[in-house]
Amino acid sequence: MKLFLASFLHAQLGDFLGQKVAYIDDAAARLRNAPFARAEREAVAKLCSEAIDVTVATTPVNAIRETLEHVDSVYVASGSTFDLLFALRSTGAEAVLKALVKEGLPYAGSSAGAIVAGPSIEPATIMDDPTTAPGLSDYRGLELTEHVVVPHAQGTTGPYTISVIARTVEEYGMRWPLVLLRDEQALVVDDSGAHLV
Repeated sequence: MKLFLASFLHAQLGDFLGQKVAYIDDAAARLRNAPFARAEREAVAKLCSEAIDVTVATTPVNAIRETLEHVDSVYVASGSTFDLLFALRSTGAEAVLKALVKEGLPYAGSSAGAIVAGPSIEPATIMDDPTTAPGLSDYRGLELTEHVVVPHAQGTTGPYTISVIARTVEEYGMRWPLVLLRDEQALVVDDSGAHLV
């Protein structure tokens, strides 16, 4: 299994992605025109030869499987962690994505995309608004890694102040193996283990 979990983009992301990338954009569905969402999509498109947009909430699960079976990697974008997990779970795409990643499809996630890869998104309740996905009652993540990423840990990115980061650590640090990432950092998980880049 190969995971590249970033706070927001990363200088080494292009080395991980490959040429053909499935770009899952559900976390930013409500924010498609937000500057960060446009910048992230444009940056990923420049790092590969083909970026295929996949909106899980509106794409049949068989089409998602077909796309993911014919790409070099999947990139799961930033935005609302709760919207993202709800889209994956409610459509059945969660099982497809997990199975293919466990079979070797490289998974890159940024912010929300990095958080959902872990065992639980519960620590994100302080950073994101869980009420955006009222149908999501189970906060179990994709369980691709034992680590729970806390992105934007430098405390200077938008609403993710140092006090928000500190509250997240205080409330959830004893319950979950948190990995705090600044925006220029990523957690790489592969056969050799987990390490920061």
